Amino acid sequence: MSGHSKWSKIKRSKGLLDTKRGKIFAKFSKEIAVACKHGGGDPGFNPRLRTILMKARAANMPVDNIDRAIKKGTGELGNITYEELIYEGYAPGGVAVLIELLTDNKNRSAGEIRAIFTKYGGNMAGAGAVKHLFRRHGQLLIAKDQIAEDDLITLALDAGAADIQTHAENYEVLTEPLQFEAVHKVLEAKGLKPNAAEIAYLPVTLTPVVDEKTAKSVLALLEALEDNEDVQNVYSSEDIPDAILENENSRN
Repeated sequence: MSGHSKWSKIKRSKGLLDTKRGKIFAKFSKEIAVACKHGGGDPGFNPRLRTILMKARAANMPVDNIDRAIKKGTGELGNITYEELIYEGYAPGGVAVLIELLTDNKNRSAGEIRAIFTKYGGNMAGAGAVKHLFRRHGQLLIAKDQIAEDDLITLALDAGAADIQTHAENYEVLTEPLQFEAVHKVLEAKGLKPNAAEIAYLPVTLTPVVDEKTAKSVLALLEALEDNEDVQNVYSSEDIPDAILENENSRN
């Protein structure tokens, strides 16, 4: 199984996290509530909730916010009516984009997402047009200064990981979705703290974007999507050279 690094996207997302923490917490609250509505408020019996709580705590979401979201999901603070949606489309340069949403107004969300695509030179696609270009994986990113490569490979593969990729500053541990939690627990038991840990849609193949103008448009579209209040996750297939990414990061 061959995985593709999403590290550049996560670096960008972490920047958004630093500057828009309140909005990120609101998204986590919505996701926690929906997980509790479908699977109950006890993370010991709700794998989806456990995974979301890992991400929320890693982002330093306040305990009070987490507790309130759980109570919303279990009905202690009223009923929630969020609908789970996936929208698909293309960014400039033919970059595939897959978007997960939680919304209480499907028509509003569809209009807003379509407007974002149009504004930044992309276009929405029909159901199934893009999703087959992605595969769902568990993904953990471990800083290289935490463990030697051979030690991580042995530890992760023994725990059930499917693949380990080595990048400039990090290791990327990939799992099947059902193995994600088990691998995560083994790594944390060894004192490893992932920079990111999630079950994500990763692109089967990457779309090279070597033109700086196109890359800027792609990044602007993705950031606008991530900034929408109903959007929970944005997955995309762009492969932008590090030099262009660094130039864009330096401007932000």
